[in-house]
Amino acid sequence: METTEGAQKAAIKNENQQHQPDQSYRDSIATVDKAGKRIWIYPKKPKGDLYRARTWFSYLLLAILFGIPFVKVGGQPLLLLNVIERKFIIFGLAFWPQDFHLFVLAMITLIIFIILFTAVFGRVWCGWACPQTVFMEMVFRKIEYLIEGDANKQRALNASPWTGEKILKKGLKLTIFYAIAFLIGNTLLAYVVGVDRLAQLVTHPPAENIGLFMAVFFFSLVFFWVFAWFREQACVIVCPYGRFQSVLLDKSSIVVSYDFKRGEPRGKRSKKQEQNLGDCVDCKLCVAVCPTGIDIRNGTQLECINCTACIDACNGVMDKIKKPRGLIRYSSYTAIAEGAKKLITPRVIGYTVVLAILIVAQIFLFVHRSDVESTVLRTPGVLYQELDDGYVRNLYNIKVVNKTFAAMPLSIRLKDREGRIKMIGSDQLTLPSDGIAEAAFFIDLPREKLGSASNKITLEVLSGDKVLEELKTTFMAPRR
Repeated sequence: METTEGAQKAAIKNENQQHQPDQSYRDSIATVDKAGKRIWIYPKKPKGDLYRARTWFSYLLLAILFGIPFVKVGGQPLLLLNVIERKFIIFGLAFWPQDFHLFVLAMITLIIFIILFTAVFGRVWCGWACPQTVFMEMVFRKIEYLIEGDANKQRALNASPWTGEKILKKGLKLTIFYAIAFLIGNTLLAYVVGVDRLAQLVTHPPAENIGLFMAVFFFSLVFFWVFAWFREQACVIVCPYGRFQSVLLDKSSIVVSYDFKRGEPRGKRSKKQEQNLGDCVDCKLCVAVCPTGIDIRNGTQLECINCTACIDACNGVMDKIKKPRGLIRYSSYTAIAEGAKKLITPRVIGYTVVLAILIVAQIFLFVHRSDVESTVLRTPGVLYQELDDGYVRNLYNIKVVNKTFAAMPLSIRLKDREGRIKMIGSDQLTLPSDGIAEAAFFIDLPREKLGSASNKITLEVLSGDKVLEELKTTFMAPRR
């Protein structure tokens, strides 16, 4: 029995080795020639079920991106990331630099999620939700197809001399490109300063807000340059995620794959050769529609963003030659080579456990996040005072951050000791909406109840009768 299973595995291994393509393609990338000069990619306009699904999904993502700055919760933005003033609002809740630990934990959780998702499903993010892909393929590329035509027409237009028609088409395309890039720049600014502030900036002369205007102008130029010229190089050269996949993916990861067992040997169809060939007719449409210029039949490659354009192209060919769809499909190497479809691996289980722990910790910290955050420190350089009535006095400074959008009166009291608290300047501290309040106050404690030179005390910060926070500090006294 074991001998039979061993023979079967050896046969599968030998068959897979026979179908392994020449690996020399990995020594170069499709967008650079041997002299180091860039090869401009003219992808053929894709069409098919997955392309339509990606189009509608992209429209949803674009609606969310451009719509979020206008959504308000309780009069506050749904999302505001004002790094200039260190003011952050997420889902209508105010966050301050004091909540930085929550941000760090959220970033770690996101990274683990990306690792887990990539280990199982490959670069689905790149093909379906990455802003670079969404804007390039679903906005700028569609405009280019509309103005200049499909790949062959674009190639011919670029090779032709500068005529009135070429100037008109190029000028119109680049003008629209920059207008969209400018819109993207203003949208990102809305996430920083809010739509109300953005409306003021738009309706006033640029000279009144020259710093923000130059920032928007600069970022608009960057976006314009990326989508008009740099294009797929952002994915191939700049983006680190493509390089991460080399260590995140394994043979069980689901990626856009070519079924080499079914497709090979490839070749043109003829009655004499049809019985000796696989289903791949070597039409190269999968290469023609690829936005990064690769041949998916060579296997998983760094440049592949899993955009599924090759799947739609191949499915169209299979329909024409009356063959089953799926010669190129979402699958794993293991599923194609061995017929196995195992998704749950020890690595996936490990990532899932870590991710679950991080999510639970994140939820716990968010639920127990206080409405205020206070810091109490003894005033530096000031010693204790011995009062005539037998009390010892220490001077403190308090700083309170309001994480809500409601102003509230605050008071301070001793929790575990008898004593007196006297605010300097006012008997009550008023905490402004989404702001900071600072004050100084005295604490007087009976000398006979102080056991040492340094005494631990606990203070309560209250709003009315509600205890908002407990603070621990030290109280200095004479040695006994």
